[in-house]
Amino acid sequence: MRTRTTLPAALLAFTVLVLGCDDGGTKDDGTKEDAPKAAAPTSAAPLTARAAAAELADAIGVKTLGNPTNNTGSCSNQSAGAGRKTDVRDCSQLITTDTVSIYEFPTAEVADQWTKRRKFDRTWRQVDRFALSWSARDQALTSKERRSELETALRKLIKS
Repeated sequence: MRTRTTLPAALLAFTVLVLGCDDGGTKDDGTKEDAPKAAAPTSAAPLTARAAAAELADAIGVKTLGNPTNNTGSCSNQSAGAGRKTDVRDCSQLITTDTVSIYEFPTAEVADQWTKRRKFDRTWRQVDRFALSWSARDQALTSKERRSELETALRKLIKS
């Protein structure tokens, strides 16, 4: 009976001894090993029009900008028909809401071209490679103050 209790106790003591003997990261030559380095932070995915819609709603303190709809197909040469193919000057993404339409372009230069062509109705504002527009649905009801607030919030989002 005594053998049965001492054997498990001896195994337990040996296990604790083996597991408890951490050399603290010492190399064979007696020097201390470097602590493992944290992985380098990966760059965040670029901001999209869809993500901007959600972030802008949060930035101005509302749950949603109202009925976000992906209308990307309507802002490309391909949507114009007649066998046209997509073009580098097409928008990358278009999210239309009750408050604002958010156009995402591949570059700021393309966004600038689109915005300049639509300045006649004063409903377009360029922010880097994005354009904000208030020419669809109930967007005409969006106040000038709210438009400026959205533009400022988008600028901050792009910088962060």
